[in-house]
Amino acid sequence: MAGMMQQFYLFLEHLLGLNIEPQELSTGQMFGRAFIVFVAALFMLRIAHKRFFARRNTLDVLLALIIASTLARAINGSAAFVPTIAVGFGLILLHRMLTFLAARFHSVGVLVKGTPVQLIENGKVDADILRRHSLSRHDLEEDLRLSGLDQPEAVRSARLERNGEISIIKSS
Repeated sequence: MAGMMQQFYLFLEHLLGLNIEPQELSTGQMFGRAFIVFVAALFMLRIAHKRFFARRNTLDVLLALIIASTLARAINGSAAFVPTIAVGFGLILLHRMLTFLAARFHSVGVLVKGTPVQLIENGKVDADILRRHSLSRHDLEEDLRLSGLDQPEAVRSARLERNGEISIIKSS
């Protein structure tokens, strides 16, 4: 049994170029690595929550960037292959843990996702809040138009949500 495992490892080592420098990887070895990373990433995404695909907050966007960067290193050989894939799975599990905690404890949610801020209340725009969040009056007016409104006075409430979008509730 140990001899079979040794032979299998030697086969993978050759197939994927596990012990060679990145610049020495052949096209076939890079393809083999890409195929395995693709399958592993597919499993990672199946483990992740469905809301991860929406990238609705900074935590989701951050994870997507780090996962992509990490897995790219497994393909191009600039990092050890198996540990890099293991790190990808670890990051997905960390994300699941943080979202689990954020859903159950508001303070954790605030820490990892932020808080919404009021931009308009009863038709009055808070210019200080706009400035603090690097939004111009033109940015706000664009979002109003996209919601079918042309004047802030027609808005009962507008908030810059935790995901960066502006939600608008029309006045009655």
